[in-house]
Amino acid sequence: MMRAIVVRATGGPEALELAELPIPTPGPGQALIEIGYSGVNFVDIYTRTGLYKTPLPAVPGSEAAGVVRALASDVHDLSVGDHVAYAMTRGSYAEYAVVPADRLVRVPVGIEDRVAAAVMLQGMTAHYLARSTYPLTPNDTALVHAAAGGVGQLLVQIAKRSGARVIGTVSSEPKAAVARAAGADHVINYSAQDFSTEARRLTDGRGVSVVYDGVGAATWDGSLNALRPRGMLVSYGNASGPVPPIAPLVLSEKGSLFLTRPSLGAYIATRAELESRAQDLFAWIADGSLRVAIDHVYPLEDAAQAQGALEGRHTMGKVLLALHRQ
Repeated sequence: MMRAIVVRATGGPEALELAELPIPTPGPGQALIEIGYSGVNFVDIYTRTGLYKTPLPAVPGSEAAGVVRALASDVHDLSVGDHVAYAMTRGSYAEYAVVPADRLVRVPVGIEDRVAAAVMLQGMTAHYLARSTYPLTPNDTALVHAAAGGVGQLLVQIAKRSGARVIGTVSSEPKAAVARAAGADHVINYSAQDFSTEARRLTDGRGVSVVYDGVGAATWDGSLNALRPRGMLVSYGNASGPVPPIAPLVLSEKGSLFLTRPSLGAYIATRAELESRAQDLFAWIADGSLRVAIDHVYPLEDAAQAQGALEGRHTMGKVLLALHRQ
């Protein structure tokens, strides 16, 4: 048997129930992973609340790192004992999980499992946002919301690698210091300033090339107003709630804007793209050019507290669950 967190009915943090479940057996094309660390992400909260429809009961969590303990007979490119990491396969709030082998990437020697767990979902999200959805160049100015958060800090760093000018938004002065340390050229405390007005001031009235917005409802109108003509709003999350419906004519009226709502699954759909993004991240971590900030590591039984910290916007970096028994 194994310990796991189970959601049997949607609701608040109290819906996260610590339970004992059978250890799963890998089926064709799968590997059994003993999980060391699981990432805590907003998608887990959306599963718990019902914003993202999921058959229940369900074990939340879609990002982890650990050790291969068993393999299906048709899996030949992994070995028992390999350290691996993955994202976008649900069930990581558990001591063991079965994962499609083609969704696993090996963790290079020298990179801790907890760092690998911290970077798979948020790191690859930051990678595709800055490198694929709107590929940044030195001619671009990017507005990054929640620049002190887990995705935000990584996105700022990757945007700076591309030579872009980066404006970050945060909700407090301590978070402003974190965003500056990540490399943001300018930081706006939106609790004290209107971020769209300030972004236009910082761009001499032109507006920014792209807004990377994982906040959602609370920043929606301001994000549109901060863009230059033919700029792009990349709406990749709903931390403050889902965005309202939009009439396409609004995009025309505000300067022929582009709008996209991407998700990581579409940007790691092929094995080659998954490996390419993961390899970039691991290489940057190894050479010290990408810093992964881990805010807090909670034991599995404190999953509700971990989600509460993330949901309440109290974190400045990655939140993890430790699955090994202390």
